[in-house]
Amino acid sequence: MPSQKITSALAEIESSANPQNKLQLYNDLLSDIVATSTEPQISQDLIYFLDSVLSEDISIVAARPILDSFITVLRKLTQETQISVGQHAVTLLQSRSTSVEEQDAQIRELLADAYEAEGQYTDAARALQGIHIDSSQRLVSDAAKVRLWIRIVRYYLEEDDTTSAEAFLNRIKNLPSKIEDHELKLHFKLSQARILDARRRFLDASQEYFNVSLAAGVDEMDRLQALAAAIRCAVLAPAGPQRSRILATLYKDDRSTSVDEFAILEKMFLDRLLDPEEVAAFAQRLAPHQLAVTGDGTTVLDKAVVEHNLVAASKLYENITTDALGAILGLKGSGEFTAGEKAEDYAARMVEQGRLKGSIDQIAGVIYFDSGNAATGQHIRQWDAGVQGLAEDVERVATSITNTFPDFAAGQAAVH
Repeated sequence: MPSQKITSALAEIESSANPQNKLQLYNDLLSDIVATSTEPQISQDLIYFLDSVLSEDISIVAARPILDSFITVLRKLTQETQISVGQHAVTLLQSRSTSVEEQDAQIRELLADAYEAEGQYTDAARALQGIHIDSSQRLVSDAAKVRLWIRIVRYYLEEDDTTSAEAFLNRIKNLPSKIEDHELKLHFKLSQARILDARRRFLDASQEYFNVSLAAGVDEMDRLQALAAAIRCAVLAPAGPQRSRILATLYKDDRSTSVDEFAILEKMFLDRLLDPEEVAAFAQRLAPHQLAVTGDGTTVLDKAVVEHNLVAASKLYENITTDALGAILGLKGSGEFTAGEKAEDYAARMVEQGRLKGSIDQIAGVIYFDSGNAATGQHIRQWDAGVQGLAEDVERVATSITNTFPDFAAGQAAVH
């Protein structure tokens, strides 16, 4: 309830016959409320004050100067007061906001600031959504629209509401004019990366995060955070040629050695098998949506690691039994499926999608890896031949030394 002093003062103002005198009295009373009211009484006093100002006795046009003063006062109060009074204000202005669009927008922005400080991001986004931006009464530039929508997108992303965030990001994409402001362009790219990430389009998200890490005007620490996010998304992406390309780009970036994710990036780029310990350490740095359980009971990370290790195994073997492959991949039998059958299912899916070259003999339970594995076998044979050739060359040099310098050779033999 408002204080007795305020209710009496407002009753006296409302009974005044002179409209001009009324406005001055309202301004004087507003100053008095700020000077004398204390928390939480000031909230009730301001709400009662606003009810009187926006009553039918005063035209909304005449009330604009009082609203301007009211907004100036509200900016200096606590966040709790801003929220309680601001909510009441936008509700009162809702039916007549077309006449006071500028004041309504200012109160909503102030309310969004207070909600943000309290961590109430959805409420902050909804407060901003009520701002009129397409009106003949108030000219809003495309840059101002983008700034507003980017802020709404950011709030929804804080609450992991990617559907709402994407809806406002699409408004920016559909603007006839391009975003010229560098900072807004950067926020747009980062928002796009976060939405792609949340929707598990990890390859696209990795590329967007990497672009942000290269953009001008970004703080060095933020660059490294964007680069680390790009690496995490690349690791979680489905194994295949596309991921190999982005892994190569990230691995060759000199900054990658500065982030914690470099160890797993290096192993993936070099097609080395990942062990459970380093996968568990990497999982601790992932966001909740990146660890979500999929329909088959595994996480996105589990699937990414199995597919990577399968590709790594294809570099080591020309062929392998499904049971042995299941053991290498760390798969466990469950229900009616054995570890080998699960390994076969992973391999079959990747071969079908063109992400792995090979064939499967289901009767014999053997997987044959093509081209890359034949090349691997050829490389191994070349390596063996090279080692053998080196050993033979060393033997020939030793024999030549013995024949040319027999006394030296005899002395060396005596020493040893």
